[in-house]
Amino acid sequence: MVRKIVNIDEEKCTGCGLCAKACHEGAIAMVNGKAKLIRDDYCDGLGDCLPACPADAIRIIEREAAAYDQQAVLKHIESRTQENPSSCADTLPCGCPGSAARSFHRSGVSSDYAQSKSESQLSQWPVQIQLVSPRASYFEGANLLIAADCTAYAYGDFHNRFIRGRVVVVGCPKLDPVDYTEKLTAIIRDNDIKSVTIVRMEVPCCGGLENAAKRALQASGKFIPWQVVTISTDGQILD
Repeated sequence: MVRKIVNIDEEKCTGCGLCAKACHEGAIAMVNGKAKLIRDDYCDGLGDCLPACPADAIRIIEREAAAYDQQAVLKHIESRTQENPSSCADTLPCGCPGSAARSFHRSGVSSDYAQSKSESQLSQWPVQIQLVSPRASYFEGANLLIAADCTAYAYGDFHNRFIRGRVVVVGCPKLDPVDYTEKLTAIIRDNDIKSVTIVRMEVPCCGGLENAAKRALQASGKFIPWQVVTISTDGQILD
């Protein structure tokens, strides 16, 4: 079958190994100092490894390839865990770094609900990328916020900091079985979007959302101010 899959330019690859760490499916390994796609059926084609590569050596292409095999991936992750148990501690069987269990200490949490209450800044519905219509009237002249699902839970003042004054669409590239690029391209191309803000988590799987948004901006043929904001798993803005 012809499908989207990772392609690694060995000449550009510096051998840093960051892409292999970012690939939660274990499809990329370091071989003789270079990143290699070890099996086609391990690669889901979402491109979580792309943002991790400092040398811009990775692309998503379409070619003849074996279908993504989740069961094979799970067996692969299990075998790696058995070989090196510490490398996958506190993660789900998928092996994704974003699934690692952790806890955070919060000091000075107010018990006064009235004191901590804030008003919603949401100005439209629906918000899921898969559900919105690219021709919805609220997109015209809007400042567009493209956010990963988890960001609103991780960042405490999300409504005031990011949703206020923006139209928001949200999604999870790891859990949603779709490529957001086409829908986002239509939203940006067919409306007078004033700016685009992409808010993602620091975990590698969020790279799929950022990449889809960037491809949509390019495919729209428009020059629109845009920015990427990354939220840490403990709720801090990283950049």
